[in-house]
Amino acid sequence: MSGGRRASGGPSGGRALVLGAVLLGLCWRAAAERLRYSMAEELPRGSLVGPLARDLGLSADELPARKLRVASAGKKQLKYFTVSEENGNLYVSERLDREELCGKLASCSVSFEALVHNPLNVFRVEVAIEDVNDNSPSFSKDALDLEIGEWTVLGARFPLEMARDADVGSNSLITYQLSSNPSFSLAVEEVPGGKKQPELVLERALDREKQSSFELVLTAVDGGDPVRSGTVQIRVNVTDANDNPPVFSKRVYEARVAENLPAGFLVLQVQATDADAGSNGQVFYSFGSVPDGVPLLFSVDSESGEIRTEGPLDFEETNKYSFGLEARDGGGLTGHCEVQIDVIDENDNAPEITILSLSNPVPEDAPVGTVVALLNVNDPDSGENGEVSCELSGEAPLSIVASSGGSYKVLTASALDREQTSEHRVTVVARDRGRPALWSSTEVVLEVSDVNDNAPVFEEASYSAYVRENNPVGALVLRVVARDLDSGANGRVSYWLSGGSAGALGAAPPVSVEARSGAVYAQRSLDYEQCREFTVAVRAQDGGSPARSSTATVRVFVLDQNDNAPRVLYPPPPAASGAAPGSVGSAFEVVPRSASSGYLVGKVVAVDADAGRNAWLSYELVQASEPALFRVGLQSGEVRTARAVSERDAAKQRLVAVVKDHGEPALSATATLHVVLAESLQEALPELSERAAGAEAAGELQFWLVLALALLSALLVLSVALAVLARLRRAGPPAVLRCLGAQRLSLAGAAFPADFCEGTLPYSYNLCVAAPPRTNPEASWPPPPLPIVPAEELVAGEPCEKPSPSSSAVVEQPPADPDALQGMKKRGHSFLQDLHVGKADQTELVGARCVQCREEAAGAAVDREEREEGRSAAAPPAAARLDRSLTLCLGSRGVCKRFPGAEASSSEAEAGGRGREPESERELDRR
Repeated sequence: MSGGRRASGGPSGGRALVLGAVLLGLCWRAAAERLRYSMAEELPRGSLVGPLARDLGLSADELPARKLRVASAGKKQLKYFTVSEENGNLYVSERLDREELCGKLASCSVSFEALVHNPLNVFRVEVAIEDVNDNSPSFSKDALDLEIGEWTVLGARFPLEMARDADVGSNSLITYQLSSNPSFSLAVEEVPGGKKQPELVLERALDREKQSSFELVLTAVDGGDPVRSGTVQIRVNVTDANDNPPVFSKRVYEARVAENLPAGFLVLQVQATDADAGSNGQVFYSFGSVPDGVPLLFSVDSESGEIRTEGPLDFEETNKYSFGLEARDGGGLTGHCEVQIDVIDENDNAPEITILSLSNPVPEDAPVGTVVALLNVNDPDSGENGEVSCELSGEAPLSIVASSGGSYKVLTASALDREQTSEHRVTVVARDRGRPALWSSTEVVLEVSDVNDNAPVFEEASYSAYVRENNPVGALVLRVVARDLDSGANGRVSYWLSGGSAGALGAAPPVSVEARSGAVYAQRSLDYEQCREFTVAVRAQDGGSPARSSTATVRVFVLDQNDNAPRVLYPPPPAASGAAPGSVGSAFEVVPRSASSGYLVGKVVAVDADAGRNAWLSYELVQASEPALFRVGLQSGEVRTARAVSERDAAKQRLVAVVKDHGEPALSATATLHVVLAESLQEALPELSERAAGAEAAGELQFWLVLALALLSALLVLSVALAVLARLRRAGPPAVLRCLGAQRLSLAGAAFPADFCEGTLPYSYNLCVAAPPRTNPEASWPPPPLPIVPAEELVAGEPCEKPSPSSSAVVEQPPADPDALQGMKKRGHSFLQDLHVGKADQTELVGARCVQCREEAAGAAVDREEREEGRSAAAPPAAARLDRSLTLCLGSRGVCKRFPGAEASSSEAEAGGRGREPESERELDRR
């Protein structure tokens, strides 16, 4: 049920709650405009005055952002208070003396402004200073001297100096006490202003002869708690014959004077009379009980009683002066009166303008009514002289409104626009209502900060650019420019491509834009025949947050260049018509022999993909079987007969026309038209068939000729390669490779096989021998080339050391060292000596070397036999020829004798021929 009651009463209850909250907020707002605190004077530094932040509705978390602080209109009040940044409490920063601040005023307070930021606002704070009894009553003199005649009647009253107390209220209420004395008593009389005048009353007749003087003590006690007191000594001197004291004409004298009077100005004149005669009736005037500072501002003439100004009077400092005057006669009797001088205010102070806070700069999007500055205007004058009004001078979207406590707020009266005016200068003029009025002014400079409220604007909404086709990649097309009225990052413009019709050319746009400069560059070479124009959208975006952008259209026109030659549509070229080269196909025309001049034979049809002059075509006949028979129209391309066809004209005509455009440079194409002179198509068919057959035969012949030439070339290359390979296998390694060693003679000596005389080596080989020494010692270097002498020359009976003109010689480089040459010569002589030794041991040495030579050549002999199998059977084996040659050579030189069985081996080799080869091969394999 409770939930139901809440539901039924929710709307009205909610409205009441909202209304209450609004009213509470308004009340708080009104109360918060002026905060009041009270504190006792003379509090030590750091004493708490009040929770200022809490009373303003600010939490501790908001304090850093709101920046609560105190401000003043340039007075001393600012130094008395401070606000804590931690908790926002108001503290005393310097000792306050109420009497110093306010004097005898009944109420004393210190007012200042509390400022908060974000948003900017000002609050009036007033701190009442409560009086404490910190001042004791005091007298201006330490002792009061009275002269009373002995004839004075009983009950006579003698006024005494009134005590002064700087405190106010009950703390300044003074009572008087007199020390006990039977001759005198104390009486107190009320005077205007609420003060009490002490009077000394004579209670007993005086006799100078008995007691000539009296000393009394007057005590002044205030009403504070605890009480404070002050004393003054009264010295009474008893005299003769002066029984009348001076008497003023008024108890209280009042005067009103304007401030800023010059020194010596007469304020008023007091007058006292004395009934005595002589010196006892002569009156002299002087200050009685006066506050400190009064003698500096006023003076009293002791004889005339004129009170004049001594210093400048300032209404703003003290607007009323009250002091006592004393009149004394020659006999020592005194009379007292009080003087009250009111100072009249003059409009002598111009208003003072103090800038408490200035929000600078102000964002240009600040709403209307935003507080941009707080001012305090103070005029120390009073009344109309202190009433001030403020106004703004200058053209600016600002207004000024009055706040509490003489504060003014400068507000934005309309929207700000930094792009129109980035700085506003206004003059605040404060004028009072005095006569004449006084005024003062101060200048307020308000800077407007930029907000990204302007989008970039292109200089043109649509751009057009013209680019020739076949342009280089990266060529500049145009440059777009957009300007942003904002400043800083808000005005920094970047460019982007955001779309357009260029997508039809491919996935990537044909142009690109540089982000900073707005330069548009070609991404690839453009082709007029593919695209004659395209559009792209360029977006300009600033660097603000959020960013603003605008778009401009760039239309690019591609200009044509003469990059396409004319294309012949008719007659079609052989490749296009499907006919073989040289054939007529379908590109022929039949012209009757009875055709007259101007007969239309056909028309050359051509097109050019270019445009304009580049596509203007002209036709010209450049080749014809009968040049005088046909002509071509220059613009139309029509082929007509230039004269009548005669019987002498060939039946088959071939026309070649050139089609040329008008570009720079001009491009052209040719068209070939075959014409058959015949009366009808049936008559022309034989000519066409013959031409086609002939063309087909010629084409087939050309094909077979090319094929035969290719086969012959391949056979020639193969034959040369086989011949070279055969030669290399037959000759073995080149002799130059065998003779390039460091030693020109074989280390193994003669290297003859052991069974050399048996003729078992089936090959012939060359021997490298040392050349005979030269007889001319002067030409010993470089040595002559060493010949390589074949074994066949040795068989022929030529000396081994003599080179044959038919033998091959390998030229080798001689050793660079002469000592090496001499060593080679010694080894050569040693080898020849071994060959000429005829003893048995030399024979064994030769046999051993023959065995070594045969083992080295065994592998080469096997390969050689395999290659020689195809040769003639009548030829003797290579081994037999080699054995025979070596036997003859060595026998003729006396190198060795006939080995046993050598002759038989030789005869067997000659007789057996080819039959010994298998045995030699088996023996080689076994060894």
